[in-house]
Amino acid sequence: MVKEIERTGLPVVHMCTVVPISLTVGANRIVPTVAIPHPLGNPTMNAADEKELRRKLVERALHALETPVEEQTVFEK
Repeated sequence: MVKEIERTGLPVVHMCTVVPISLTVGANRIVPTVAIPHPLGNPTMNAADEKELRRKLVERALHALETPVEEQTVFEK
């Protein structure tokens, strides 16, 4: 689905826990997340720390959206 949306001219970030799958399906902008059962959080953290974790992931995704890419790119940091 990511590739189809990008074909219309809209950049898309694929946030995922298993990067090799995203690479296989052809996602252009990939942001690794935390874990399969909790991709955008960590229930073992206190609320303030988890909020900061989520904020960093969303900021990384926004940075990826702003970045022009010519090939598949994994935005680790």
